[in-house]
Amino acid sequence: MPSLKDLRNRITSVKATQKITKAMQMVAAAKLRRAQNAAENGRPYAEKMAQVLGNLAGNLIGGVGAPRLLSGTGQDRVHLLVVCTGDRGLAGAFNSSIARLARDHANRLMAEGKTVKIITVGKKGLDVLRRQFRDQIIASRDIRGNKPVDYPFAAEIADDILARFEAGEFDVATLFYSEFRSVISQIPTAQRIIPAELPAADGAAAKGAGSDAAMEFEPNEETILETLLPKNLTVQIFRALLENAASEQGARMSAMDSATRNAGEMIKKQTLVYNRTRQAMITKELIEIISGAEAL
Repeated sequence: MPSLKDLRNRITSVKATQKITKAMQMVAAAKLRRAQNAAENGRPYAEKMAQVLGNLAGNLIGGVGAPRLLSGTGQDRVHLLVVCTGDRGLAGAFNSSIARLARDHANRLMAEGKTVKIITVGKKGLDVLRRQFRDQIIASRDIRGNKPVDYPFAAEIADDILARFEAGEFDVATLFYSEFRSVISQIPTAQRIIPAELPAADGAAAKGAGSDAAMEFEPNEETILETLLPKNLTVQIFRALLENAASEQGARMSAMDSATRNAGEMIKKQTLVYNRTRQAMITKELIEIISGAEAL
């Protein structure tokens, strides 16, 4: 049985940990609102841009003049996985769930005989994936020097991916991140970014395409897409980083709240054990004193 001093030390240690987790929960709650607003404000822009590109590309997909970012290389041998995670832990399953989704995707591709290359954005993703895919990781980026995440940082990542694509280093690129739904719900997501995965043309565009009306673009669709597709790649990466930032703070807030409550339960249990042990020692001492008095 532990001594009273050991029990007091345990209670003091858990109380100190509880103060830390409570402080981290409050910091995450303060950062969450700003990150959530940024993620929610970025969604309409990214979705509308993808919709516009989908309308423009409706007649070009599979055609001869389609840009390579839209049609791809015509092959499916080399896949690039861009895995976006955080640089810090203590966020529940936020980092591990994204890494697990990317790992499963990579294992499935490799089982099909395809080549996998990985770019990690965030230290935690690199730490998890290099245990199994050390040879497949070709680049990594830290987020610590780019907080809060901004558009130029996303543009640097997009430019690196575009340069590798133009150099013929891969055929298909997939982006992995966590979509923010709520404080207790973050959805690991895989999105193909090269060839661009665009939504189908909306009803108005489809109706116009099927009628006798002539639609002219100045400049033509190919020129517009060649300009907008690289920007769309940057926008989608920027959106993924914003979603990740909100998801990380939401997951950390939830994890620290659970840790704080668990610490409170542990303190109650240890205090109860301490009081019972102290009472038992007092009772034992009283019995010894009474027994000694009666012996006299």
